[in-house]
Parts: sequence; C-alpha cells; structure tokens
Amino acid sequence: MYLKPQHLTSNALKILVTGANGQLGSELRRIAETSGKDEFTFVDLAEMDLGSDDAIAAFFTDKVFDFIINCAAYTAVDQAEKDIDLAYRVNAEAVRALAEICARKKIRLIHISTDYVFDGKGNEPISEDVQPNPISVYGKSKLAGERYVRQILNDAYIIRTAWVYSTFGKNFVKTIARLARERDTLNVVYDQVGSPTYARDLAVTLLAIVQKVNAGVIDKPGTYHYTNEGVISWYDFAVFIVKYFNLPCRICPIPAKEYKTLAERPTFSVLDKSRLKNTFAIEIPHWHESLVDCMEELTSE
Repeated sequence: MYLKPQHLTSNALKILVTGANGQLGSELRRIAETSGKDEFTFVDLAEMDLGSDDAIAAFFTDKVFDFIINCAAYTAVDQAEKDIDLAYRVNAEAVRALAEICARKKIRLIHISTDYVFDGKGNEPISEDVQPNPISVYGKSKLAGERYVRQILNDAYIIRTAWVYSTFGKNFVKTIARLARERDTLNVVYDQVGSPTYARDLAVTLLAIVQKVNAGVIDKPGTYHYTNEGVISWYDFAVFIVKYFNLPCRICPIPAKEYKTLAERPTFSVLDKSRLKNTFAIEIPHWHESLVDCMEELTSE
C-alpha cells in the first residue's frame, strides 16, 4: 500500500534530504517523485562529503532550503567498533556542521536518530525522557550527534527510530528471505525485542510533520520516537518472513549470548511513540500490516 502525504499549504517548500541512497532517503525520494509540488534535493556522499566541514559548507554556498531531513548516518553497527573516528565524523561532527548551517541560514532541521542511544536494559516502552546510555560506538556517536543538534538549535526535531526495513538496500527482511532460500536452518536471536519500522511509513510521517510545521498547524520542536506499532523478537520477525514467502527453512531460536557480534545490542528496544502520535495526530500502522505491504512489493519485483 503506497501512501501519499497530504500537503497542507499552497506554498512550495525547498527540502534537502541527506543520505539519499539509504532506505529512508530512498523512500522519501519515491514520495517526492509523485508529490509534484515541493522542490526536493537529494544528496549522498557523491554530492556532499560528510567527511569535511568545508565540503558541507561549500555545498550550501549558493543554495537555500526551508527544511533539511538528515537521514545520513554511519549505520554499520559492528564495523563502527573498529572505525570509531569515521562513525563519529559522520554521526556527530557532520551533524554539528549541518546544525551550524541551519542556525546561520534559518533552515529547519529534522534529524534521524536511533534506539541505540539507550542500553535496552529495561522492560517498559522507552519514552523520550529516559536518560540515554549507549553501549556501542554506533549508539555513542549517534547520541553525540543529537547533543550537537540540541546545543546549536532550539527549533530542530530529532526523530529516533529502530529496526528499519524497506524494499531498498540491505535489511533484515531481505537478508532473512535470501538466506532462507539458501539454507535449511537459520539461527535467530529470540531475547532481543523491539518494533520494526517500515521506512515508507516513517517517510510519510516525516513529510506530514514538515507540512504541519510549515502550515503553522503544530510546531513543537524536540525529540520524538517513531516505529511501527506492536512488539516482536528478531526470532518472531524471521519466522513471519519465512512463513509469508512459504520457505522450507527452519528458524531456530537462540539467545543473544550465542550470537557473537563486535557491538553489544540493546536487549529491549521498544520505543514509546505517545508523544509523536498525540502531538501531530498521527496514526501509526502495526508492524504486521506494514511488513505484509513491503513483502508484497518484494514479491512483485
């Protein structure tokens, strides 16, 4: 099911999307191609080198935007444990540079962050008021980026999300579907739980927020959480995917301690979305509904 965001104003906006080739950036591009109203600019590393403050500043020399949706991030969670400097450069220092530009040029920033800023040691949905405590380099670098945004801007939006998948790029859904066609059994962690996020649902929500802010319907800057509704484990997630595609592969549940990774993962990543839903009057689909939508499209490709 493809959703088109409802535009609430007659004035065309100039919107910059960074990280354009990622899952969320790709979904935003897909929406932009059919919206036919606002002026979108999509950039990735080829157009804006996040490794250099000067390169970032140079990009904006002759350009004006109303909003920046910053989807760019170093998301290789395990590799970040080795590439510490690069992770901080992209997830923190580049974010600082963008925030400084937004402050100078009066651009509204929507910055995408992650559940990895939390340690995942609790057992209740995590609200925006919970004190972050990242347990990986990736999480620490993303939190550093958040802090830069808050220090530099008082009108920015930070949207934390988790377990993102889509029809684009590499993600859990596509990986499980591929491996289940190649193997008889797969071991998947059962004691890490969260809420999957269909990148298309998040993209639609981000543009709805942009339009409501621009129209003056609601403008409450701050930190918000967004995932699809519902809670599952990685094991449940994998079982659902394999059943949908009717694959003979057997999914075997294992504890996280038996699945060795360089970076420690949060055990409990369920984000409380009440603030976003109540503030912006947004309904969020259940993971089951959105996952079926995604897999139907993958089947038709």
